[in-house]
Amino acid sequence: MAKLTFATDLCKGCGLCVNACPKHLLRLATDKINKKGHHPAELTDPAACVGCASCAIMCPDCVIRVER
Repeated sequence: MAKLTFATDLCKGCGLCVNACPKHLLRLATDKINKKGHHPAELTDPAACVGCASCAIMCPDCVIRVER
C-alpha cells in the first residue's frame, strides 16, 4: 500500500493530478480551502492507491509525495 502526502497549503487546485490518476482516486476537496483560497486535492481511498506516482509527476507545484 502506498502513502500519499499533500502539501495542501501549496496546492492551487488545478486538478491535473485528479485527471492523471488511473484509478480515479483523487478529487478536489469541496469542504476545505487552503491558505491560497483554493480547494486542495485529496485522496478518496488510500487503501486502493497503488503508488504509481502519476499524480506527483503531473503536479506542476510538486505538492504530492508518494511513499511505497
